[in-house]
Amino acid sequence: MKISAGLKKLLPDLIVIVVFILVSFIYFAPAVMDGRVIAQHDSLAAIGQGQEQRDYMERHDGERTRWNISMFGGMPSYQMSPTYDSSMPQDLAKKAYSLFLPNYVYLLFIMLLGFYILMRSLKASPLISALGAVIWAFSSYFFILIAAGHIWKFITLAYIPPTIAGLVYVYRRKYLMGGLLFMLFTAFQISANHIQMSYYFLFVMLFIVVAFFVEAIRQKQVAGFLKSTAVLLVAGLIGVAANASSLYHTYEYSKETMRGKSELTHHGEENKTDDGLERDYITAWSYGIGETWTLLVPNIKGGASVPIAENERAMSKARPEYQQIYQQLGQYWGDQPGTSGP
Repeated sequence: MKISAGLKKLLPDLIVIVVFILVSFIYFAPAVMDGRVIAQHDSLAAIGQGQEQRDYMERHDGERTRWNISMFGGMPSYQMSPTYDSSMPQDLAKKAYSLFLPNYVYLLFIMLLGFYILMRSLKASPLISALGAVIWAFSSYFFILIAAGHIWKFITLAYIPPTIAGLVYVYRRKYLMGGLLFMLFTAFQISANHIQMSYYFLFVMLFIVVAFFVEAIRQKQVAGFLKSTAVLLVAGLIGVAANASSLYHTYEYSKETMRGKSELTHHGEENKTDDGLERDYITAWSYGIGETWTLLVPNIKGGASVPIAENERAMSKARPEYQQIYQQLGQYWGDQPGTSGP
């Protein structure tokens, strides 16, 4: 009776998961059924960069090399298809979380499921949670990331909502469930190798923690708040420790790259920093102030960095004698060097 009652309680969630699988397959049907491949620039570049390591492993019975002789005359390969024996259990766990779905399909699925978990932690009904997940996952920005090949960034963003869900569960005294979610998805985030996204959303989570702290003070439950915070700290540290190999090698390697401290001294140049990258380089691909409105108004800065001649709607009202000029005019006029979308 207890088992059947438990299954009955989980049935709406299981139905939603099945719906997410169907939606993901339907959306990427051309890729699944016809074998079509998205021309993802960054993904193709990453495959090329990591080919030498894969060839080495095949020739040396699975032994890995941390040096690539084909890039810039030779350089460490810590950021080129990084793999470590210690991360193999975690890689298997990530595949299980994505239900071993095929390429492209699993990306949309984990984006849907991650936000659904967050909505459920906020006590939303399965229906409202599912609707929220669809609205989140079908944001145009995520598909722009897929098209551009920014897969690590996409995956990191998919793991952030369930991480926040773990935080919420812990502060609502569901220590085991929340702790496991927070630990697991913290580890998944870091392993996706796009620490910037995790860093930015850390501020969001800190604001949430402050909100729970204020609530604890009002309800005179500060001791419970401290206990929850301790659980999160332990879970977070375990998640970070699961990626110790990758983090350590990246940290050591960064000292010798353009992101480390320069041996040269800069004088009188405002754009220079004491260490790391130049400010202009760091912010080159950041939204301009006006571009922030794209969060509410699509294409407020024109759209992707492609000729306006590729815009069928615009060309339907354009004069054909100016076709050559349209080929030279880009749609985008924002502050970034270029972009694939709004």
